Amino acid sequence: MLELLDLLIPVAQAQATGVPKASGAPGLLEATWPLLVLLPLFYFMLIRPQMKRSKEAKEMLGQLAKGDEAVSSGGLAGRITVIGENYVTLEIADKVEVKIQKSAITSILPKGTLKNL
Repeated sequence: MLELLDLLIPVAQAQATGVPKASGAPGLLEATWPLLVLLPLFYFMLIRPQMKRSKEAKEMLGQLAKGDEAVSSGGLAGRITVIGENYVTLEIADKVEVKIQKSAITSILPKGTLKNL
């Protein structure tokens, strides 16, 4: 097994210049401690919050009802008039309706918000 110094400085050159050769390979714990620290860190900082946001978004989309006021990811704000399996129809102005994907809805507004915009 090659050691790190063997890769950086050839053994013959190291012996000629007096650089001591590294002794022994690192132990299993020494070699894996960064991984043991990073895995829980990634879980609690990245994976768990993303799973929570995904669950909340799925619940919000499941609670959509006709007449709710919603905002899409493109910034369109309107009242839901038709709810389908994958698509929702938003009325963004009087007699102006837009069909968007259900997953494009980012938030549900409180009732009466559109009148104040």
